[in-house]
Amino acid sequence: MQDILPHHNAHIDPCFSWQNRVMRLLWGIVYVMFFRFSPRPCHAWRAMVLRCFGAKLGRGCHIYPQVIIWAPWNLHCQNYVGIADRAILYNQALVSLGENVVISQGAHVCTGTHDYEDEYFSLITKPIFIGPNVWIGAEAFILPGITVGEGAVVGARSVVTKDIPSWTVCAGHPCKIIKNRILRKHHDAPVGQS
Repeated sequence: MQDILPHHNAHIDPCFSWQNRVMRLLWGIVYVMFFRFSPRPCHAWRAMVLRCFGAKLGRGCHIYPQVIIWAPWNLHCQNYVGIADRAILYNQALVSLGENVVISQGAHVCTGTHDYEDEYFSLITKPIFIGPNVWIGAEAFILPGITVGEGAVVGARSVVTKDIPSWTVCAGHPCKIIKNRILRKHHDAPVGQS
């Protein structure tokens, strides 16, 4: 292990099996050829491509073509999840998204980090769980091991360093609770009116 330091040997990937590396290579090729440049409305096509690589997706998921996904086999989505262009799912560990989750443009969901106190800068991975009816705002950053509770809203460009309670609105760096999220009820419009 002499001289095996991350800045000397950035190409060495001791934490992942050869099978994992081969799958990521294949995924990278398929991503460019069949996912990244697919037409925006072709959500079913992209869902099929992701399922071929082990993603577990519910009905009606809208994953846009410029989403970056590190490992589809570590992505679990319930029904009607929406992930906008330029979002990054750096899912070295599981990313689990509940029903009706929205991840906005440029948000970064990151399951991997490094032990900066270790001389070999060891990789640390922790899963991220995002509950149903959550909205992750544009360019927000979700750290490894975070759970975002049901119905929470994470404001744009927030940095989430701790678990987010259900039905709260949170924002900032670090992300803090601003208020409770209370949904307005919509009544059906009378016949003949819109």
